[in-house]
Amino acid sequence: MGEIKDLKSKLLPARDCTTCEATAQMINKARRDGVELVFDRAANMKPCPIGAESACCKHCSMGPCRLNAKDPYAKVGVCGATIDTIQSRNFARMVATGSASHTDHGMAVLQLFGEVVKGHSKDYEIQDTRKLVQVADSIGIETEGRSNNDIGVDLYNELMKTYTQVEGEIPFMKRVPEKTLETWRKEGIVPRGAMREIMEIMNRTHIGVDQDYENLTKQISRTALSDGWGGSMVATEIGDILFGTPRPTVAEVNMGVLKEDEVNVIVHGHEPNLFESMLVSTTSKAMVEAAKAAGAKGINLVGMCCSGAEMMSRHGIPHAGNFMSTEAVIVTGAVDAMAVDIQCIKQGLGKVAECYGTELFTTNPRCRIEGVKHIEFHEDDPLGCTDEVVIKAISRFKNRKGAIEIPNNKSVGIHGFSTEYIGYMLGGTFRDSYVPLNENIINGRIRGVAGVVGCTQPRTKQDYMHVELVKELIRNDVLVLQTGCSQISLAKAGLLIPEAAHLAGAGLAEVCETVGMPPILGMGSCVDNSRILTAAARMVETGGLGHALADLPVAGAAPEWMSEKAIAIGQYFVASGVFTVFGTTFPITDNTKFKKLLFEGLEEKGLGKWGFCNDPIEMAHMMIAHIDKKRKQLGIDKARERVLMDMADRQKLDVA
Repeated sequence: MGEIKDLKSKLLPARDCTTCEATAQMINKARRDGVELVFDRAANMKPCPIGAESACCKHCSMGPCRLNAKDPYAKVGVCGATIDTIQSRNFARMVATGSASHTDHGMAVLQLFGEVVKGHSKDYEIQDTRKLVQVADSIGIETEGRSNNDIGVDLYNELMKTYTQVEGEIPFMKRVPEKTLETWRKEGIVPRGAMREIMEIMNRTHIGVDQDYENLTKQISRTALSDGWGGSMVATEIGDILFGTPRPTVAEVNMGVLKEDEVNVIVHGHEPNLFESMLVSTTSKAMVEAAKAAGAKGINLVGMCCSGAEMMSRHGIPHAGNFMSTEAVIVTGAVDAMAVDIQCIKQGLGKVAECYGTELFTTNPRCRIEGVKHIEFHEDDPLGCTDEVVIKAISRFKNRKGAIEIPNNKSVGIHGFSTEYIGYMLGGTFRDSYVPLNENIINGRIRGVAGVVGCTQPRTKQDYMHVELVKELIRNDVLVLQTGCSQISLAKAGLLIPEAAHLAGAGLAEVCETVGMPPILGMGSCVDNSRILTAAARMVETGGLGHALADLPVAGAAPEWMSEKAIAIGQYFVASGVFTVFGTTFPITDNTKFKKLLFEGLEEKGLGKWGFCNDPIEMAHMMIAHIDKKRKQLGIDKARERVLMDMADRQKLDVA
């Protein structure tokens, strides 16, 4: 067992660390066992106040240079860099890293797709041929009378430009509303190719290159857009084609999904192919019989974090918790094996797994952990990895040691609201349409739409900001779209069900009750934020709510963000025209020109803007005020007579 080093006086009570009862129970158990979790490490590691405000630079050996955040223009770095240059460089590198993470992930999914359509991979096949044709059509690929594989090869070649192209505009720019695209062209921020943009932004942040914060901010936006409308969007769209476009499905969430009398296997990370193959391994007759021979009733496959959110949306696979619970779930003693791939994998998992005898495996060459066993996953032999993980899990079940303590907490939620399903849900089987959504925004039943996304982290009470923010938004008739760890926060709170409409305002509640949907729509993993972008583009295309993304009565938030990916996501929403509010902390120094540009100046250029707030209710009303401002600009601030369409009304719609 590890030790908690003289921390007792610094530790917060478990109930102050998290609103999740299961996680709190495991925090207390870990402390009794002498095992240190992320919450307690955070108590012993205070963040650097200079770094937190992005007032330091360590990009060359003349530094690190520390400026005074309270008097930001009092001095400059050794090279003469001002606070605005330093901040914009730091911010740019966060966007670059976050975009690279999504881009590398998306490219891996696309490469697998290429192997499938070229006939080189026999372990995967196209699951959604309708989506294949739809995506190909959306970027101008001819589909009439052609085989799926022929279409797929052309789609693969065209979408690879998203990453490798050095001139022109990436393929999914064809999906962007024309007025928004005009603004991007005017500002010089249309992405050419993700590799090109990430390379250039890293060059510009080198000592002695770009030293104009406004010029650098253009490349920041360009790089972020190559993620949101490029790398991430490709990952989502190709993932749907390969593994199936999500449709609403019921799934259980929280640690109560673990089963003491079964072999528990958890997959944690972001790559859908690992998890899809693990599903095959855990349900194979040979593995199930082996588990029973070891004394188990069966094999229980469970997800965590983002790949878990994808499998929950596609297959109803139970989900054990979000990022801040990934160590705590091992403390149950019931996890026989955890397989991880990339992104949001804590190195601390290795020590916690060792303490409880859990078999922990890395599977991706991009993410190995010192001292942790590695079983590499190969797309040309996926079961070679996943079968071995399951075999190790069965062996661990047979030889379990120590007490098992599984919290009773679990909630049922409905997940899998893809952009396509929302159109089907509102318009009917043969009349996929966003007209009912737009009409109910125009008539005031729905005030606007908010995307609430992002991580959880130990610098704030886990899940609290997410849950309270969303409850306040729906109470004020704002329809909420969710992805990633935020979605799991609300699912654990039992709010991703149609019955949660009783917490919504009268207008939103009536829409939800008529359609039979929750007031909070879970859309998948953090890479699936691109679904929110495509939904917003559909709203513009449908008409009545302006001609650009920046015209829409929408807002976004990441109240408990922690990763550089979140900054990249936030910037591509801002660059797309969305007011985006972050909580907990923000890497910026107050009273600087760079902050003024991000929080005001970008909006004046026809884009969106950033916001920051640490109180969930205040954050909600910042977003509502922005939505109301957009409603007024559209001339729909005075609510029309509220008429909710029934099925007969929908059938009269001309949505061709």
